[in-house]
Amino acid sequence: MADKKHYCDFCNEMPADSDNPNKYYHDYEYGFEIENDNELFERLVLEINQAGLSWNTILQKRKNFQEAYARFDINTVAGFGEKDIDALLQNSGIIRNKLKVNAAIYNANKIIELQQEFGSFKQWLDLHKEYDLIAWVKLFKKHFKFVGGEIVNEFLMSTAYLPGSHRHDCPIHKKTIFYEK
Repeated sequence: MADKKHYCDFCNEMPADSDNPNKYYHDYEYGFEIENDNELFERLVLEINQAGLSWNTILQKRKNFQEAYARFDINTVAGFGEKDIDALLQNSGIIRNKLKVNAAIYNANKIIELQQEFGSFKQWLDLHKEYDLIAWVKLFKKHFKFVGGEIVNEFLMSTAYLPGSHRHDCPIHKKTIFYEK
């Protein structure tokens, strides 16, 4: 049985001009800080939708997700009603899972509550940046829907709240906040 390649190995073996969306994501997004709440919300929704599927599938559908979810404008998604939900569930360009669609809308509303209390979703996340994964998962389960341990872990690694997004010998690791000189 062949060993499964690490994500860094898989992406670093692609040519620099690869049109595979994993290459760009690995080199410029995965494990890097995000300042914008809508971009953080996008990452959360994408991680939720990845559950049970490959990340490649999500990246290939990313533009469709951006269109379907109003460019991940938190206030717009929070206001989605039954007509919007029906449209999302009919949209073959995204993942048509009612639990995941409802979670996105619910979570947008929870983020608005956090923004009102803490100034931004990012500021709320920053307040807990010293948490370990167990504490993060407990916190996320208290506030959000469809957020198990793997989803929370990937969301936090991908947004630079937890280490582990890149192997230490990956050249991209040196560009992240977890690189120790």
